[in-house]
Amino acid sequence: MEQQSQQQSWLDKLGPGLISGAADDDPSGIATYSQAGAQFGLGMLWLGLFTYPLMVGIQETSARIGRTSGRGLAANMRRCFPAWMLYAMVSLLLVANTINIAADLAAMGDALHLVAGGKAQWHALAFGLLSVLLQVFLPYQRYARLLKWLTLALLAYAATVLVIDVPWREVAKRTFSPHIEWNKQYLTTMVAVFGTTISPYLFFWQAAQEVEELQADPEAEPLKRAPRQVRPQLRRIKLDTAIGMGFSNLVAWSIMLTTAVTLHAHGIFHVGSSAQAAAALRPIAGELAFALFGLGIIGTGLLAIPVLAGSAAYAMAGAFNWRSSLELEPQAARKFYAIIAAATLAGVGLGFLPLDPMRALFWSAVVNGVVAVPVMVVTMLLSTRRGVMGQVVLSRRLRVLGWSCTTVMAVAVLAMFASMVS
Repeated sequence: MEQQSQQQSWLDKLGPGLISGAADDDPSGIATYSQAGAQFGLGMLWLGLFTYPLMVGIQETSARIGRTSGRGLAANMRRCFPAWMLYAMVSLLLVANTINIAADLAAMGDALHLVAGGKAQWHALAFGLLSVLLQVFLPYQRYARLLKWLTLALLAYAATVLVIDVPWREVAKRTFSPHIEWNKQYLTTMVAVFGTTISPYLFFWQAAQEVEELQADPEAEPLKRAPRQVRPQLRRIKLDTAIGMGFSNLVAWSIMLTTAVTLHAHGIFHVGSSAQAAAALRPIAGELAFALFGLGIIGTGLLAIPVLAGSAAYAMAGAFNWRSSLELEPQAARKFYAIIAAATLAGVGLGFLPLDPMRALFWSAVVNGVVAVPVMVVTMLLSTRRGVMGQVVLSRRLRVLGWSCTTVMAVAVLAMFASMVS
């Protein structure tokens, strides 16, 4: 009984960070990682290792801001920065998230079509409606537990690596020895990988989920007003974020590896969608690899759609000072839930238009990479504001990692633009 209690206590420490990390590997992310592996083979595996500490730094900083201040990122930005800056960032986030939702739903519909038949667009519609209903009518604590279980879907991609033939010595060399090609295609894809790995919506989501966890516990207070809660809560956030981001990067690395040693090695250098990547695996790697890859798309989509729609709603609510919580009844937070429904259903609607979802998705990842830079700058500045953080000072480790992440993203974006005009 005591061992079970200790295990439950350890599992309870995993929440916002685990869900944020897992949601990062959504179907659109899978498509971006698949394209990176198919186009450049093992040449981008090093990114999975390189982005891990940077991702931990910025996500842990976001989580600390939420838990310490008792407010989400957008609400803190509204108090500390000009309104036009906040509205611009939130608007871009809403647009990018809606495009992401459309691409994710389309990929989920295609994946279910490949596995079980039926019309992909109607599958996508069903997934969209299911996501809205769960977010609107399921209380936060039950919904958070459901999202935790959905993170297990990502194990499909680690399992896929185990059922294909992998040249492990070469993989180790490429993972630990960075190699950059200074051309437009490589740099644009690298920014897209950065943009889908270090995404602005994850900053807003994890900070907001820390606020949700705070409000759900009657004994908890914002850390700047509760010194005795600081040490245990910061330890929890550190563990939660480290595991969640480790999970995220392991899965991204596994997807790039899978497509590199299968698709790229067999002369397939372009992937139109994550579902197309799964279909291409079937004749090369066999039915099991295909099934694991395809079912993983559906599971990760069910996890990612609410995070994308929810982060947009939290950001809008913070910007305009609306009531916002997944624990509230729909009638108590109508505008908040309206954004969740509108973003999701708009994503469904885009799937019925004659658009190239992969092209829109790839460029939305690039846009995310560009937008992430000012959002990260503002986030790091918030983390040093006494009015936001009180006496809870950001550690030197997080300051170095957070600003390093911001600098790396800015350099990657500038290199991409330089390659486009040269």
